[in-house]
Amino acid sequence: MSRFVLLSPSGDFDQKLRAAVAHGLRGSVQTIASDILPAGPAELFALLNQEQPEVIIIGPDVPYDEALRFAKVFDVQLPGLSLVLVSDVDPALLLQAMRAGIRDIISPQADPTEIRVLLERACQSFATRHRGPEPQAAGNGQGLVIGVFSPKGGVGKTTLATNIAIGLGQIAPMSVVIVDLDLQFGDVASGLYLNPEHTVTDAVTPAAAQDSLVLKAFLTVHPAGIYALCAPPNPVDADHITPEHISRLLEQLAQEFQYVVLDTAPGLPEIGLAAMEQCTDVVWVSAMDIPSLRGLRSGLEVLRQLEIMPESRHVVLNMADAKAGLNVRDVESTIGAPVDVSVPRSRAIALSTNRGIPVLQESRKDPAVKSLRQLVERFNPAWRTQTQRKLHRRVVI
Repeated sequence: MSRFVLLSPSGDFDQKLRAAVAHGLRGSVQTIASDILPAGPAELFALLNQEQPEVIIIGPDVPYDEALRFAKVFDVQLPGLSLVLVSDVDPALLLQAMRAGIRDIISPQADPTEIRVLLERACQSFATRHRGPEPQAAGNGQGLVIGVFSPKGGVGKTTLATNIAIGLGQIAPMSVVIVDLDLQFGDVASGLYLNPEHTVTDAVTPAAAQDSLVLKAFLTVHPAGIYALCAPPNPVDADHITPEHISRLLEQLAQEFQYVVLDTAPGLPEIGLAAMEQCTDVVWVSAMDIPSLRGLRSGLEVLRQLEIMPESRHVVLNMADAKAGLNVRDVESTIGAPVDVSVPRSRAIALSTNRGIPVLQESRKDPAVKSLRQLVERFNPAWRTQTQRKLHRRVVI
């Protein structure tokens, strides 16, 4: 049973924390209502009169210097504990907090849902440190990096990317992050109904690039149990982000997460090409119209010439419509590649996009939902292993 200890004189945060634990977390909360923290583990456990907790939350109204002093002591004596700081810390101080032993930071204004998701991550981190790291999805110790690309805009890339992330979050909770690489006009924040405090701009700062704990502090928690790194709100900020920044960012995230999902800008900009070189899988998206199909064919040909095409390729025909005058064979003939998943035009998807709630987040019965789940399943380790076995049998035969 998870046990949580709150060190804070804030009664308001104590109520939110207890509400978070009561809805979906096993365990109990014990609060020490003081802004002066115990000198060390022995003094704390004497006050608690219980077994060692898994997560200690240093609440609001505790002086920042006192919180750091406490964290440093526990990091040396009991490094297995998860320490969470509730504070509106200046980004310049994040690296200092992480190096002191703080595992995660949450805003005092966070609601119980956000607190619950963060506590789930803290408990998983505690469990991982006591049983050793779990194997990643990819065989090289890194997570899968899944890029969603299209030479043309308006084909539903963001809708597919957000649903892939949500679907993978159901397979691997708290192990998925979606990154919006349409840095000027990205829609991941609106597609997931998020109002992020931090964006890609923060994630490529020197402090984040040097320390993955700092980087993770810039991620936004989504109620469905995934993380998001959204595009900057001002398109001008994108001018300061380089392909090298993105390459380093994706390398870090692949070390920390089982799945990294990328929503990219239309076309093949330098940022997109840098991202593609980090991808283990590429999802190519086209609508069911001739301009989109020809654009995809041209894009695939360019990438073949550049020799940066990832081996794992998934072609998705989005908004498929039998009344469009084309069929799947026409599409495959035009792009010169087989269609792996066909997602039919759906009113349910259009409605979910406008609401900012991906359709896979809800239990809907719709042909498009079935197709999206088929797409998500292609990144499930069980499906990939089965597919590899089938290919091996074909070679043997």
